[in-house]
Order: sequence, then C-alpha cells, then structure tokens
Amino acid sequence: MAIMQFREALRAALREEMRRDPRVFLMGEEVGEYNGAYKVSEGLLTEFGAKRVIDTPISELGFAGIGIGAAMVGLRPVIEFMTFNFALLAIDQIVNHAAKMLHMSGGQFSVPIVFRGPSGSAGQLAQQHSQSFENWYANVPGLKVVSPSTPRDAKGLLKSAIRDDDPVIVMESELMYGMKGEVPEEEDFLIPIGEADIKRPGKDVTVVAFGKMVHVALEAAQLLEKENLSIEVIDLRTLRPIDYGTVIRSVKKTNRLVIVEESWPLGGIAAEVGFMVQRQAFDYLDAPVVRVTGADTPMAYAPTLVEAFLPNPQRVIEAAKYVAYRL
Repeated sequence: MAIMQFREALRAALREEMRRDPRVFLMGEEVGEYNGAYKVSEGLLTEFGAKRVIDTPISELGFAGIGIGAAMVGLRPVIEFMTFNFALLAIDQIVNHAAKMLHMSGGQFSVPIVFRGPSGSAGQLAQQHSQSFENWYANVPGLKVVSPSTPRDAKGLLKSAIRDDDPVIVMESELMYGMKGEVPEEEDFLIPIGEADIKRPGKDVTVVAFGKMVHVALEAAQLLEKENLSIEVIDLRTLRPIDYGTVIRSVKKTNRLVIVEESWPLGGIAAEVGFMVQRQAFDYLDAPVVRVTGADTPMAYAPTLVEAFLPNPQRVIEAAKYVAYRL
C-alpha cells in the first residue's frame, strides 16, 4: 500500500496501463507540456513521448471524434476533458458515435475508449462550470459511467475502464484531486465496473451516494453515531450499470433509504435508485425514500448561494432522522 493523492492514483493507473499496453494513449487539452490542468498526467509526456501523450487544440468535438476513430481501429484512447462542462461540446460524438457504434455496426466495431475529467461544483465557478452530468451519460445505452470517491477507487476503476472494450465515462471531482488515501501498488489491482461498495456498515438507515457526496454522507453518519443512529453508507461507484443488489440488500436490513446526489433532482440517479428500491423492496420500507440533491436551479457564484445549493451533512442528518422518525 502507498499513500497517494487522488490525482496521483489516477496517474498511477494511466502509467501502469500505458506501460502494459502500447495501444493506450492520452489525449486532451494541456495533458502534455503543462502536465495536465490538474497535474494528473504529470511526467507522462517525458516517459511516453508526444505520440502517446497528445496536446490538443481547444476543440472537444474534434479530439473526442479522433479518439473514437482511433478506438474503432484498435487503439485504446484516454480522452481528458478539462471539465465535463466542456464535454457538452463533444456530446454528439460521445452519445451518437461512441455509445452506438457497436450496435450500429452489427458488432463489427467496438469502441474501447475512456472519457475522463472533473465533474460537479468546485466552489465559486458559477453556472457554466459547476454542473454534474453523471445522470445524463448514465441514461445512454452503450456507455458505462463511473464516479470514484477515493484514491483507491480512482486507480482501480480507471484501470478497469481502460481495459474495458466499451466506452467508459470516468467522472472525477475537482475538489478531490488533492485528497489522500491508501492505494494498492500492485499493477493488477482492478475494481470491477458495476460493483458498489459499503463504505460504512450500519443497521438503522441506508444512505446511498457517489463521488464527493460519499464524504458528505460519511460525515453525517459519524455525527449521527453520537445520537445512537447507525448509518450504512453505500458508495455506488458505478452509475451505469448500477449495482442495485447491494442497495436492496442494505434496505432489507435497515428498512430506510436516503439518497444523496449533487445534481439537480429531476430525472437523477437518486430518482432511479429510489424507484428501483420501491419496486424490489417495497414491503421492507418502513418510511418513504428521501432524496438530498442539489437545488433545482442553476448554480450561483456567491459563496452563500453555493452553500445553499449543495447537499451538506446537516441536510443528510435531517433526512436520516426523518426516515428514522427521530425528528
């Protein structure tokens, strides 16, 4: 085990996979000479050269399309978006080409490509740079979507994504790049796509989250422990496919469910998980399912409004007490 920052864990995954497989290459804005906008790719240009660490123009649609074409003919590109807000410019390539090519070609062309970069709010970045689009991509058949919450998960999931024969979206949090944690150094360390993780066992209330909201849920759980309320925190890790089984088993034990999601409430991951729980575990629920989400409005710039927009531990505490009839 080694203590690594989140960005270092991602870098380790990239380096190991690029050493293991010469077909893997990295492409995006400032990934080479600048060592990456968030220093995820630091040192990779020096080791692998400009043919495998490629700086691009500011043209997300263009380099996403080039990556898809390269994947179709046998390479394994990793495309970095400086932020998934900018990936909106490439969403036609991701949704209409990467996701659909295997199906439209009758199985002749797979697209083993990874699209990765930061997602969600990172403070006072206002409306156009603070959005969480995980549910958008998770809605598209043909894509796989992961959202790691720890350095360990970041390494294991990114390595699995690079080896996967389908297009995988890896959505990270800009605020977590400096987070430290234990990371296995083995080059064969993988976390399977599609498996949730119980980050904290509990018996009274199930709280489901992903990405940096996992840490909001864990903080709330720690505070509620002082009030003798035992919270089980489940990190989905993968948003397509979702590991419903882990969630259902937990709800059958706790009989209560709170779901935390940074994005807007309408049509979100929280709504989907809530639906599946009431479909498959209705008779086990002793209280309504409660969602804690971002506000149903564009993100503002003022710090007070940012705070009001985002889920926080206090809101999760109130939701957990509500479903446990402790209010």
